[in-house]
Amino acid sequence: MQVNRERKKHTVKPMKTYEFDGKKYKAASFHQKEWGKNLISKIALQGNETILDLGCGDGCLTEELSLLVPHGNVLGIDASIGMIQTAREICRDNLDFIHMDMNNLSFSNEFHIIFSNAALHWVKDHTRLLQSCYTALKERGILLWDFGSKGNCANFLEVIQKKMGDDRYIGFFKDFEMPWFMPSKNHYEELISSIGFSDVSITEINRDRYFSTYEDMIKWIDQPCIVPFIECIPDTLKSTFRKEVIEEMLEKTRQSDGTCFETFRRLQVYAQK
Repeated sequence: MQVNRERKKHTVKPMKTYEFDGKKYKAASFHQKEWGKNLISKIALQGNETILDLGCGDGCLTEELSLLVPHGNVLGIDASIGMIQTAREICRDNLDFIHMDMNNLSFSNEFHIIFSNAALHWVKDHTRLLQSCYTALKERGILLWDFGSKGNCANFLEVIQKKMGDDRYIGFFKDFEMPWFMPSKNHYEELISSIGFSDVSITEINRDRYFSTYEDMIKWIDQPCIVPFIECIPDTLKSTFRKEVIEEMLEKTRQSDGTCFETFRRLQVYAQK
């Protein structure tokens, strides 16, 4: 696959990224896969497009895209080495994976489609991201994104913020910044309006979810939710912190039928250059 991998120098402050376990994420991300397949179904493809998958994770959805463009190419990027190592177990002639932070894109006029599912709420500076993606798109190219918005994961956020304020842990989060950007529809409409896209559509989607078992909920907490927080905790307290978060999440979200409930609020963004 021929893409320009030269990196432009940026003087802006580096963005924080996190390291994930690709294998565990693959086992825990069944609902992300479901949403991603729905997003893919909205793309009208000729079969020869060049596609960029931002935050490709374990690569499963990236592979699905590659199957739909047998005469095109698909590139998946992710800032997590663990994710990319897992994704690279997938081998197809028109598919490639690169360890790359999407905060530092430097492509120009290379992609017909920039796709992203369940990843972009991990990017704090969306003005920078949108500008980079606009430059990376070919004329008439499109963005198609799905990511967390205002109200997303409300139960987890309540539990983790309370836990961070516990006397035993508060000192470890002195300079901590929450890792997500989850805007409202109106906020994102204002943000994207300055970029220059010819056509933009933003849709709010309620994907609130009942996890069928406690085990499914715990897997989701472990990969990816708790990762940014447990990084801050000393090794001697990591298992205790994790145990307490899981116990309080199960207590808060447990339903009478044994399922566990969490809010999943998303923005689906379509934009054409």
